[in-house]
Amino acid sequence: MTTRRCWARWWDYYHQTLLASQEAIGYLAHRGLNHRAAIEHFQLGYANRTLTYQLPEGKPGREVRARLESLGIFRTSGHEHFNGSLVVPVCSAAGRVVTCYGRKIRDDLRPGTPVHLYLPGPHRGVWNLAGLQGVKDVILCEALLDALTFWVAGVPHVTASYGINGFTDELFEAVRSSGAERVLIAYDRDEAGERGAAQVARRLAAEGLRCYRVVFPQGLDVNAHALAYPPAERSLGERLRQAVFLDQAVAPAPRLTSEPAASFLAAPVVADEPETGASGVVGVVGAPPPPPAVTAQVTGEDVTLALGDRQYRIRGLGKNTSPDLLKVNVLVRRGERVHVDTLDLYAARPRAVFAAQAAAELGVGPEVVKKDLGQVVLECEALLANQPNASASESAPPMSDAERTAALALLRDPALLDRILADFTRAGVVGEETNKLVGYLAALSRKLAEPLAVIVQSASAAGKTALMDAVLALVPPEERIQYSAVTGQALFYLTGADLRHKILAIVEEAGAERASYALKLLQSEGELTIASTGKDPKTGKLITHAYRVEGPVMVFLTTTAVEVDEELLNRALVLTVDEDRDQTRAIHAAQRQRRTLAGRLAQAEREALLALHRNAQRLIEPVAVVNPYAPQLTFSDVQTRARRDHEKYLTLIDVIALLHQHQRPRRTAERDGATLSYIEVTPRDVALANRLAAAVLGHSLDELPPQTRRCLTRLDQWLTAQCADHQRERSDVRLLAREVREITGLGPTQVKLHLRRLVDLEYVLVHRAPRGQGVAYELVYEGQGVDGTPFLTGLLDAERLVSYDRERSGSGAQRSGPGRPLVGGVSGGGRSRSAEHSVSNGKQLGSPRLVALETARPAAAS
Repeated sequence: MTTRRCWARWWDYYHQTLLASQEAIGYLAHRGLNHRAAIEHFQLGYANRTLTYQLPEGKPGREVRARLESLGIFRTSGHEHFNGSLVVPVCSAAGRVVTCYGRKIRDDLRPGTPVHLYLPGPHRGVWNLAGLQGVKDVILCEALLDALTFWVAGVPHVTASYGINGFTDELFEAVRSSGAERVLIAYDRDEAGERGAAQVARRLAAEGLRCYRVVFPQGLDVNAHALAYPPAERSLGERLRQAVFLDQAVAPAPRLTSEPAASFLAAPVVADEPETGASGVVGVVGAPPPPPAVTAQVTGEDVTLALGDRQYRIRGLGKNTSPDLLKVNVLVRRGERVHVDTLDLYAARPRAVFAAQAAAELGVGPEVVKKDLGQVVLECEALLANQPNASASESAPPMSDAERTAALALLRDPALLDRILADFTRAGVVGEETNKLVGYLAALSRKLAEPLAVIVQSASAAGKTALMDAVLALVPPEERIQYSAVTGQALFYLTGADLRHKILAIVEEAGAERASYALKLLQSEGELTIASTGKDPKTGKLITHAYRVEGPVMVFLTTTAVEVDEELLNRALVLTVDEDRDQTRAIHAAQRQRRTLAGRLAQAEREALLALHRNAQRLIEPVAVVNPYAPQLTFSDVQTRARRDHEKYLTLIDVIALLHQHQRPRRTAERDGATLSYIEVTPRDVALANRLAAAVLGHSLDELPPQTRRCLTRLDQWLTAQCADHQRERSDVRLLAREVREITGLGPTQVKLHLRRLVDLEYVLVHRAPRGQGVAYELVYEGQGVDGTPFLTGLLDAERLVSYDRERSGSGAQRSGPGRPLVGGVSGGGRSRSAEHSVSNGKQLGSPRLVALETARPAAAS
C-alpha cells in the first residue's frame, strides 16, 4: 500500500468516526464549532482507539501498521497517537494531508497528559491555503481551533501558525505570496501571545506587509472570546475593526493605491500611510489622538467615572443583554450642579438631548459633554465585555474516571429499572411506582426528536410537586430549566438554543396559563417563531424583527385544577398522584423515618445518589431508535385523540430502548452515502411500554378526569359494600353531599365540582332531598373494570412478538430481540380476567418492583 493510500484510508476512517460520535460532536458544539460545512470542508476527524480494529489480519495488517507507525499515527507501543482527540488535518497545495493537529476532547486527564498533539517531525503544510489566495487581508491565529472559529464565523481568509513559535518558513512564504497587503495577527491576549505577535510582525513588515494586532480582553483567545460574547460574527467583527497598527521600525509600509477589498467582517481600512508615534502604536493620518485612559470605579451596580471636574455615575449597566441597546441611568455632577436622566447611549438623538441639557445645567459647552459621553460609552462597553456571558448555557462539569465507571455500571445493570425505582425511594419518594418510572422516562425523552410532555394532576398537598422535584433532581442541572410562572410572550424571546433537548418545568400550570399557546406549539411543532416590531437602532425607523426558539423540549407541568386546557392535555401524559389513605400512611411513616439517625444518614447519602444518576443521564447519547416490531403493533382507534396518544405510546417504547442503549449493540446502516447509527427495540421494551401505557394513557382516553374517576370509584365501592351488607337495591340508596364528603374524604368544593360533572355525564341522578330543601344523589354507575378505572384497549400482546422475532432469526434476518420469555404481563385485547391475572401475578417478572406496575384489569377487544 502506498503512503498516499494509507493516509487517505486512515483519515477517512477518522472523519467517519467523528460523524458517528456524539461525544466528539458534543465537544465541537461546546467550542461553538459544530458547523457541518466546516467539518466536511476541512475533513475533521476523531480518534477513539478503534482504528486498530480496522486493520486486516496477518501479514497485510502488519504491513499497514508498520506504514502507519512510520507516519506517526501509531506509536511504537501500539497505541494510537491521537487517541481521544479531535484531529484537524493540514494539507499541501496538492490537497494531500501532510500533518495534523490533535486536541484532547476531555479535560479530566491525568496530570502531565499533553492536551495538544502534532505528528512527530517538523511542522509541514499550511492550513486553509486555498482561502489565502487573491485576498487583501489575511488573519493569522495562534492555533488551528482559533482559525476554525473565524472560518465558522464567516471569515474565509484565515490561517494559523503552530503556536507562538510555530510561524514556519512555509507559512511565511504562503502569506507573502498570497498577494495580501495586510496581516491581522489574532494571537492570544497573554504575555507569550504578545511576544509571538511582535516577532511575526517584524518578519512580515520587512517584506512590506502592514501588520495589525487584533486585541482581545486579557487572558482570552479567539475561541474563548467567541463563546463569551455571542454572536461570534458580531463580536469578532468588532475586534477586527478595532485592530491596532503595529509599527515595527522598518522600511515604510507601501501606500495603498486603492481601497482594500471589503472583507466579510469589514476589517479596518487604511486610507493613507500611517504616522509613527513614540509608542510604536499609530493611527491613520489625520485621525484624532486616542482618548485618554480613564479608570472606572465599580461599586455594586454603580459605575463611577471622573472626567476632569465632572463626575459621572452610571446605573443599570448589567441589565443590558441586547448588543443593539445600552440603556442606562446617567447622573453627572460638577460641583453643586447635577443633571440626571435615563437614555440609550447607542441612540444619537437621546444622547444629543442629554448633552444639551447637561451642558446648560453644569455650565459647560455641549461639546464637552458629548466628548464625555463618548468616554462613557467606551467604558461601559469594556465593562460589559469583561462580564461572563449570562445567556450562555450551563455546561456539564467534567466527570472523573471513577464517576464515569460508576455511571456506566448503573446503565449496564440488567436490573436498571429496579435500580431507578429503588433510588427514587432512597431519595424520599414513597410509592407511586408507575408515576416515578413514567416521569423518569418522559424526562429522558428530551434527547429524542419528539419528546413526551407530562402534567401531574392532583389535589393540593397530595405530593405532585414532590414527584416533579424528585424526577428533576435526577436530571443534570444544565439540561433543565424550571420556572414558577411564565408570561404569555416570555418563551418567544428566549435565546435560540436555550431550550433545545432540555426540560422546561413549570411548577403550577396556572403560572403558565398565559403561555399555554407557546407551550402547545413547542410540543407539537418543536420550535417557536415570532415576528415583532421594533426600532432600528441606527435609523430609529420601525422594522420587523424575527425571533426563533429551537426545540425539541420536554414540557413538565403540575396542576391542582380539574379543568385544564384540553389542547394542552391531549399533547401530554397525565399522571395522577395516589390520594388514598394507605399512601398517606406510607408518607407519614417515611416522614417519621427521616427524623431517625438512619434517616439522617440516608439524607447525607442522597446527594451522591443524585450525582450518580445525573452522570448516567449525561452518558446517554441521543442515538436513533429503530423499532422493527412497529408494523405488528396495534392501538385503540375508538377516539380521534388516539392519533396523538398512539404517538406517545411509540415514543414511550423508543425512550425505554434509549435508556438501555449501553446494553444493546450499536448498529449502522448506509444509504446514499449517509450513515445512520442506531439501536433496536426489543419485545421487552414493548411489554413494559404496554403496562405503562395501560396505566397512563387509559386515563387519557377516559371521559372523566382522574380525580372525578377516583371519586366515582369510591362511591361505587362504598355502595356495593352497603348493598351487600344490608341486602338493599342500589336504586334505593340516596346520598347527601355531606355523606359524599364523608365517603370520599374530599372537601366541599371538590365534592361539588365532581358531583356536577357526574350529573352532567349521567353517572349520577339528582332527586329532591327527603326532608327540607336541598337535593340527594343516586348513583346509577354500575362499575367498570377491577378497580373502577378505564382500561386502554387495542394493545398487541407483546409475547406474540417473540414468535415474530424467532421467525426473523430463522429466516436469516438480523436478530434484534433476546427471543426468550418476557418479563411481566402485558395488556392485550380479548383476554379474560383470569388470563390477565395469571400474567400479572408476578411469576414471570424478574423484579418485585415491576410487579407493582402491572395492572390486573380485563381488556376489551378494540
